[in-house]
Amino acid sequence: MTTLHDFTATTLTGEEQDLSTYAGKAVLVVNTASRCGLTPQYQGLQTLYDDYADRGLTVLGFPCDQFAHQEPGDADEISQFCTRNYGVTFPMFAKVDVNGRDAHPLWRWLRTQHGGLLGDAVKWNFTKFLVDPQGHVVKRYSPTTAPDAIRADLETILPDTAEEERP
Repeated sequence: MTTLHDFTATTLTGEEQDLSTYAGKAVLVVNTASRCGLTPQYQGLQTLYDDYADRGLTVLGFPCDQFAHQEPGDADEISQFCTRNYGVTFPMFAKVDVNGRDAHPLWRWLRTQHGGLLGDAVKWNFTKFLVDPQGHVVKRYSPTTAPDAIRADLETILPDTAEEERP
């Protein structure tokens, strides 16, 4: 069975990243854009990352320019924008297509795991996929789902810190 851990992706700095690096972590995979009405979700994504990283969450951002040309920048511009405007510290990857024949293999796989309102196609920027620590897609969220609304689902797949702290 295919999992998130079977894929690789190119980081914003141009390095090939084996996604098996995230084995054992819950992962929120998001297609992002810098010039979208939903761009302020970067703040909520960063807050989730800050609040849950110590319990095993990571957020993976994948810039995408397929929706109304809302991510026109190159890797440096995207990185600077995310850092300067939203303090993003979670991993960001190179710009990808999420739909169509040139869609990144990871995104083709994600779409087959959980369809959306338009079949399996990604509807817009900031579509989110929650992946459990074993690499399986647990849930898909619409672009308008605020990152804060994902907290309850995170609680079901992340370890309880109180249990980890017991001797």
